[in-house]
Amino acid sequence: MMQPESIKEVTRAPINWAATLMLSLTTLPVILVLPFYLWSNEVGGAVWIWALVFLCLNELSITAGYHRLWAHRAYKAHPALKVFYAVFGAMAVQNSILIWATAHRVHHAHVDDVDRDPYSAKRGFWFSHLGWMLRDYPAAKPDFTRSPDLLADKIVMAQHKYYLLFAMLSNFVPVLLLGALYGDIAGFVLVAGFLRLFVSHHLTFFINSLAHFWGRQPYTTTNTARDNDFLAVLTWGEGYHNYHHLFQWDYRNGIRWWQFDPTKWWIATWASVGLASDLRRVPEFKIQHARVMCQFERARAAMEKGLEKGSAHARYLELKAQMDHEWHHCTEAAARWGHLQSEKLAAAKEEIRSRWEHSEFKHRVEMKALELSMKLQHRRVGLLRRQFAQAIVPA
Repeated sequence: MMQPESIKEVTRAPINWAATLMLSLTTLPVILVLPFYLWSNEVGGAVWIWALVFLCLNELSITAGYHRLWAHRAYKAHPALKVFYAVFGAMAVQNSILIWATAHRVHHAHVDDVDRDPYSAKRGFWFSHLGWMLRDYPAAKPDFTRSPDLLADKIVMAQHKYYLLFAMLSNFVPVLLLGALYGDIAGFVLVAGFLRLFVSHHLTFFINSLAHFWGRQPYTTTNTARDNDFLAVLTWGEGYHNYHHLFQWDYRNGIRWWQFDPTKWWIATWASVGLASDLRRVPEFKIQHARVMCQFERARAAMEKGLEKGSAHARYLELKAQMDHEWHHCTEAAARWGHLQSEKLAAAKEEIRSRWEHSEFKHRVEMKALELSMKLQHRRVGLLRRQFAQAIVPA
């Protein structure tokens, strides 16, 4: 819990005038001017189409570039792709790559800590969505010791040094040129300019706020992050936030083929033509193991609730014995998987590579069997959790 002195200290943080002014300039025209303009003027379809195109390019540059590439190093990108991200990311006006990615690394390192997480959800929806930017809170001060790789990246540093120029040119030049081309400068400025920025900002902000309040937690309950399919649609796949907070270095957020994650498909597409490489993926066993561990945690909570109520009858004790057996099975499977991984790594050495080639198929089959065993165990432990709840009787 935050101490009273700490609360007083952060509430007295000075106003961040740069952020406050920027957010005001992108919000007030949308609220005060755009409705009247739309009421009294016919805005052509080209305005809306270009606004959507710019929004997509901005959001993909934030999700695939700022977030998965630079904040988490989930893959490597060709310099041409990095320049693309730097330009259209600046157009989103969400700060420079260096500051954005550094703050995000701090968020992951201290998630939910009210003193150290820059946008801790434990301080409320408003704070995590917007309030953290309006004042110069200590936690939001960039800690560049976490970002030596970014400091050594020439594209990152060029964008950081000339960020205002990047942001202004990438917004004013295309919007004004298209406005002049289509004969509707005001419409382009209001819709493809201000409205597009307003939407882009709040879609990103929803990941810091709503994705920590609304949704399910299938992989971990150690923090407030949630998986939310609806948010994933709005945020180019970033809504699978519970998974992301446990496995932040995976280039995917939506790991199943049916999960809506355009950022994952975007990265994979560039990898197929050689502009992205070294895409990092969490092994399937580790994913299934995390789901099982989450089920164990919930089953234990149900068991402890039963103990508090004095549920010591035979059925309850039988379920407890089954859960102990499942736990033993889980630890054995994890140990075996770790052993197989060690053998695989050791086989990289020249002297035993030939021996590994003969046994590789066998190891793959065993790996798949372990993954399947975790999937089945997830169902069994989930059933045990429900049975524990049904077995609770009054003391």
